[in-house]
Amino acid sequence: MAKTSSGLEENVAGLLCYAFGWISGLIFLLIEKDNAFIRFHAWQSIVVFGAFSIAMIILGVIPLVKFILMPILGLVIFILWIILMIKAYQGNHYKLPWAGDLAEKWASTVNI
Repeated sequence: MAKTSSGLEENVAGLLCYAFGWISGLIFLLIEKDNAFIRFHAWQSIVVFGAFSIAMIILGVIPLVKFILMPILGLVIFILWIILMIKAYQGNHYKLPWAGDLAEKWASTVNI
């Protein structure tokens, strides 16, 4: 396992990047300065769950969408959340389309 600033095993820290959505991703991004695996998962968590949070707020204002699409979107988010945590815990560099590309780019270039 690679060195981590948090003192956690790399795969556990990767899982925890997703545990509380974009908030835990942000926390691990601030804590972890060197580990590319954790930084990737932290950025991917921020991008994916940040986008979902914004979408839920916007869609929540539209009455018909609120009752039809919100439950479906909520289920999709839940399933994706579980998959991402499992993949990170397994040590996989599981990259989602679009969000994973951004995360990969930002993990290697953007330091917070």
